Amino acid sequence: MPHAPAAMRADILESAGRLFAARGFRGTSLQDIASDAGCSKASLLYHFTSKDAILTELLAPAGRELAELEERLAALDGEEAARAAVAGLVDLSLRFRRQVKILVQDVDALINRPELPDVNAITESLVDALTGRSPTSEARVWGWMAMVGIFLTSAGEHALPDPALRTELTRSALRTLGRQTD
Repeated sequence: MPHAPAAMRADILESAGRLFAARGFRGTSLQDIASDAGCSKASLLYHFTSKDAILTELLAPAGRELAELEERLAALDGEEAARAAVAGLVDLSLRFRRQVKILVQDVDALINRPELPDVNAITESLVDALTGRSPTSEARVWGWMAMVGIFLTSAGEHALPDPALRTELTRSALRTLGRQTD
């Protein structure tokens, strides 16, 4: 029985996300995706014009939510900004684990994609929020360490269930930033 177009599209996205996360964007072909999704390459190309188009659809929701987080953090400073930035980044990285893993694996090829917000500007803004808007060089180092640590850790495989991983990511990031962990 043939797939409905929406179901086939969802199957293609699921297969592509899983394969990109396992093999990398560059290490996955359109034929790999089509075979995994149970369709022909022609059928895949009916739904998506290219591998880039598939990646765009996979990354766009994470990009939008990252931009929304940046917007929410813009009005905060000090302790409130740092804690909200940690909570937001931990939440985002856990909800979009697969996308984070895809980006981490092929960061050099994927970092400046149009479906993502301006990565350089947004990372600077997030580091600024993580530091509580501190201008010191030391605080900025801590901010970068916390941000990258959250993303790299969430992209990995862990025996911890998500609630425990969320707790540990949050505590570790706050400690890295020199903040109380409560």
